[in-house]
Amino acid sequence: METRVGVVAIVIENISYAPKVNEILHEYSSIVVGRMGIPYKEKGVSVISIIVDGTTDEISALTGKLGKIPTVNVKSAITKK
Repeated sequence: METRVGVVAIVIENISYAPKVNEILHEYSSIVVGRMGIPYKEKGVSVISIIVDGTTDEISALTGKLGKIPTVNVKSAITKK
C-alpha cells in the first residue's frame, strides 16, 4: 500500500494525559519519522509535533486514538500523493 508523509500536531491541555499520548505514539512508532515536544509550563500545556510516513489508514488510526483522549487536540496534514 502507498504511504504518505505528513505532520500531526498534538496539544495536551492537561499534562496528566501525557502518558496516554506517549503510549499511543509508541504503539505507532513504526510510522513516526521524527518528534518534537515542547512543554509550555507557563500556559500549562504541552505541544508535540510528529512527522509520519504511513498509509492513510495508519495515520487516521493514530490521530483518531489521540483525539479520543480528554483535553487532547489533534490536527494533521498529509501529502496528496
